Amino acid sequence: MIRTGIADIRFLYEMENYEKYYNRVPEFRRQKADRIRNVKKKAQSIGVWVLYEKMRNMWGISQEAVYNLSHSGDYVLCSIDDEENPFTKVGCDLEETKTILTKLVNKYFFPEEQKYIFAGETEEEQKEAFYRYWVLKESFMKATRRGMTLGLDTFEIRMDMERPRLVEMPEEIKDTYYFKEYFLDIPYKIAVCSTDERFSREIQKVEL
Repeated sequence: MIRTGIADIRFLYEMENYEKYYNRVPEFRRQKADRIRNVKKKAQSIGVWVLYEKMRNMWGISQEAVYNLSHSGDYVLCSIDDEENPFTKVGCDLEETKTILTKLVNKYFFPEEQKYIFAGETEEEQKEAFYRYWVLKESFMKATRRGMTLGLDTFEIRMDMERPRLVEMPEEIKDTYYFKEYFLDIPYKIAVCSTDERFSREIQKVEL
């Protein structure tokens, strides 16, 4: 099953807290954080790794388990396969809802995707629809392990009643992928994509 956890990292903006958690992560992660100048982004880099390690400890998951990380704004996200199947693929994405990127939608999204986004009667409704699509698309690209090289316009996602589903994707991608969305009372959208259709029903709110 794919478990997903989220954590608030605002406390890491304070240098004393940041240094405490910085010293807990592996050297390669510290080096990555050292290359970042922005305080918030440094906290994201350290915080998301602490979340990953805490989730592993919570459920007794080894370092061999497939996982994926994401961060945006004041939160970090981790999805991990608790059964440690080496063939499982998983991607997750977290995005703070800000402004709708209309030009991007018009250029790279399929007509039915555009129709769904712009069907909203208000700008807020359209923004919510856009960010739902954005995290779904990002989670799929990450799950395929091809990332942005896949291209937003190479696959189409349909918003069905039960859960979003892929209706078109590149022929070379043979796996079947499933989606899970989590909705919290924060201005962020969250989506997970995996070849394993079993997702935890609720997202785990983790205290770092």
